[in-house]
Amino acid sequence: MFIDRARIMVKGGDGGDGAVSFRREKHIPKGGPDGGDGGAGGDVVLLVRDGMTTLSAFRRRSHFSAGDGARGGGKKRHGKSGSDCEIHVPPGTVVLTDEGELVADLVASDQKLVVARGGRGGRGSAQFATAQKRSPRFAEKGEPGEERWILLELKLLADVGLVGLPNAGKSTLLSVISAAKPDVANYPFTTLEPNLGVVNLDYDQSFVAADLPGLIKGAHEGVGLGDEFLRHAERTALLLHLVDLADPARKSPEEAFVEIEDELSAYEVDLTDKPRIVVGTKMDLEESRRAWPDFCSWIESRGHQTVAVSAATHKGVDQLLRLTWNELLDTRSEEDETGISHDRRPKGFRVYGPPDAGPRVLKEDGEWVVRDERFERWVVMSDLDNDEAVDHLNRRLKRAGLYEILEEAGVKEGDVVRIGEVAFEYEP
Repeated sequence: MFIDRARIMVKGGDGGDGAVSFRREKHIPKGGPDGGDGGAGGDVVLLVRDGMTTLSAFRRRSHFSAGDGARGGGKKRHGKSGSDCEIHVPPGTVVLTDEGELVADLVASDQKLVVARGGRGGRGSAQFATAQKRSPRFAEKGEPGEERWILLELKLLADVGLVGLPNAGKSTLLSVISAAKPDVANYPFTTLEPNLGVVNLDYDQSFVAADLPGLIKGAHEGVGLGDEFLRHAERTALLLHLVDLADPARKSPEEAFVEIEDELSAYEVDLTDKPRIVVGTKMDLEESRRAWPDFCSWIESRGHQTVAVSAATHKGVDQLLRLTWNELLDTRSEEDETGISHDRRPKGFRVYGPPDAGPRVLKEDGEWVVRDERFERWVVMSDLDNDEAVDHLNRRLKRAGLYEILEEAGVKEGDVVRIGEVAFEYEP
């Protein structure tokens, strides 16, 4: 089965705790603190691997976690960092948040994307020694790693997409022009998954073609195999619209053409903007040869190029391939001249996560809630059972201006303030 969507949970490794330790050596009665830092947690990383064509591996596994960092030790020994978790995905994988927001488009071999960062290791007691406080008896906890659900969606990477009604001859043509071996039979929806084939015209002339099945009236709304496969047409540079000129259902070629064009234009991304070549198929049949002249004139009057082929006898196939190759070259030349890329494989992606908008203070359910990644990290990494650690946290928050922010928001003495999972009573 072709799997082109998956939802997975990714969890970065937790950072290791810092150590509280003091130097104990003979003849050195006041060795001072020597607690080392904890190791950083590992990241969860998506890695594009050639050779993968589906997301089927995620049917068996949907949770991925990186390794935790180790605790620091005495003598300023640093904890070992956690191992990264590497997840292989096929080229053409689109990464989305669980809410459907685009994160990245992974198209290049060996391209990487960190989807869940590991937590920082906590600082050991040696890091907190100052001239005023020479023997700190606290250390930071390790920071928890990021944890989230993400959506993966595969959009095939092909130069040319073959579209048309069921039984228009897409799979048969693909098997003739490439080494692809799709299932072929004389009934609707023979093809239940897209098929890719590499077409070689010469030693330095080749392109990738994809048979995109499942298009019938209402496909953009999910009818038939529906938009499950329309999305794969988004990346193609050129569409070959195949029309069966000898439709046993006696649907006219013109009606068949319009039906698919309507679905392409009604899809969420208007696919009719793409260059298209209209291909009349099954020219080995007498019905097709009779229908071709009128249909060809009608199509050309609409501004499209036409070719008539027979996959059974290979008649017209070479002409189609040369016309396809020239159209691909024209498309690429247009990109070079205008500087506007119509590349089916977008290369840029933004950094995961929203931009930092600074601290926000909100009133929720009778509590004042502080929304700020930095403050939340400081709190979660503090040992709140240790008075020295709490004093240190309080000083950090004060220096960062949190108390001024709270007062500007209207927080009064005795109000409950929450930072992350920790709530405390505000005392100016």
